[in-house]
Amino acid sequence: MFTNKLKAQWAEGRPAINGWLSIGNAFTAEIMAAQGYDSVTIDAQHGALDYAAVLPMLQAMRASGVTPMVRVPWREPGAIMKALDAGAQGIICPMVNSAVEAAEFVSYMRYPPLGQRSFGPTRAAFAYAGYGVAANDQVLALAMIETQAGIDNLDAIAATPGLDGIYIGPADLTLGTQGGRLPPAFDREEPEMIALIRRVKDACKANGIAACLHCGTPDYAAKAVGWGFDLTTVGGDSRLLAAAAAASVAKWRDLTGAVPVQATKGAY
Repeated sequence: MFTNKLKAQWAEGRPAINGWLSIGNAFTAEIMAAQGYDSVTIDAQHGALDYAAVLPMLQAMRASGVTPMVRVPWREPGAIMKALDAGAQGIICPMVNSAVEAAEFVSYMRYPPLGQRSFGPTRAAFAYAGYGVAANDQVLALAMIETQAGIDNLDAIAATPGLDGIYIGPADLTLGTQGGRLPPAFDREEPEMIALIRRVKDACKANGIAACLHCGTPDYAAKAVGWGFDLTTVGGDSRLLAAAAAASVAKWRDLTGAVPVQATKGAY
């Protein structure tokens, strides 16, 4: 049976850094997992990938020892159970708006008598020797609160038995609570959004569950850890690739004085 390293890390009171995978490629997953993250999450909701990519990505991350997680597309039992069977040790579930929905999510994560997960851990049984009902104590259920309804029901959601934490996506939280007044983005600096983010964190702490936040920069993530967050995601594969490539190209152009082809006279 496996021990969820992320869960053990939280039990020791140590914050964690999470990596994010939106590119459906096992090699990309292997590279990211080898960079020192505590956990790495495959984004099966908005990422450019499907289950056919998720499985080999989970396999590719095994050697690194990180805690592998998956953000599923929705609160749908089949998708959640299949990700767990593939070897995910944590599931992030989007758009949880009530305690009833949170309880449903938790039930899909665990075998009876604690839930209604169907038994058939096809890959997980090979990845983790002795995988079985004892996995109930190791898999992590993280609910995303992203709407005004979710905020209105925050305390009840956070008190859901079996829920391990709440994961905040600032872009959707902003869209869901501000009615389009503010653009979606990470690393919120508006006082009302900071207050809302910290309110979610406080509800997590009051109920003894983990508070998790998606961030765009290490600086903001460090600030969130200072507020008391247990896990912060910093960027992700697609954004990191784009940023590194852009910085490299910009440096080369600065040193050589060469202009882009698009900027030359007569370019098509």
